[in-house]
Amino acid sequence: MAGTPMLIDFVPTVSGVSLAEAPGFIKAPGGAAANVAIAVARLGGNAAFVGKLGDDELRGSTTDQLVLTVEPCRTAHLTAMKEAKAAGALLSYDPNLRLPLWPSAEKAREQIMSIWDQADVIKVSDDELQFLRGSNRADDATAMSLWHPNLNLLLVTLGDHGCRYYTKNVKGNVEAFKVKKVDTTGAGDSFVGALLHKLIDDNSIVEDEPRLRKVLKFANACGAIATIKKGAIPALPTASEALELINNARSEQVSRAPICRDIFRKICTKILKLF
Repeated sequence: MAGTPMLIDFVPTVSGVSLAEAPGFIKAPGGAAANVAIAVARLGGNAAFVGKLGDDELRGSTTDQLVLTVEPCRTAHLTAMKEAKAAGALLSYDPNLRLPLWPSAEKAREQIMSIWDQADVIKVSDDELQFLRGSNRADDATAMSLWHPNLNLLLVTLGDHGCRYYTKNVKGNVEAFKVKKVDTTGAGDSFVGALLHKLIDDNSIVEDEPRLRKVLKFANACGAIATIKKGAIPALPTASEALELINNARSEQVSRAPICRDIFRKICTKILKLF
């Protein structure tokens, strides 16, 4: 289940320019929680969304991060968390930092951290990690400073560099997939949706590093695919699309192996001729 409002993203028709320079915009449905719920459903999972439509012409909300910033959204969300926890649900937390929506950076940090120890799974970006810890570093030590005793899995997404994962027993890195990016809106939500789609059926994945790495590779593929189209929800992938990207990347690695061996042989031959 996902909560918080759904919204309409206005995505520039041309990438790499400022809003003022954009010649036009595409209307695309989005909103972090809605993105995650639809990501799960598009991958074949079961998902539900609890939110509220705005009263504007688009029937969308103006922001997707009202949850902790204003009442009664905050109290409603905290109550939903409490009920979900009591029912044995897996609680996943992505702070999805949007500083302009907060009265101050200090207030944002305080409220985001106020529910930190309730989550079973936490995902932050490298920028969010640095903000929350007041640091310019996103290394293992900084990440582990966010660990709490009830946490099962902490993830730090690193954009083009994939993601770092931390559990009670292991830590590591899973590389990203190289794609031609068009719009990164919703990439993190696609990643989270893919992760939850796998975890919700078998929480023991977190305790088995090879399986966890496989799941994170799948999540990275889903996040990458979400960047090759404009808009968040329209770009969310199916399971077959994610698996195709994984298989294509594997085939490319295999095809490069003979080339690498040939280069290695040539280098060795040249070195031996020196003696």
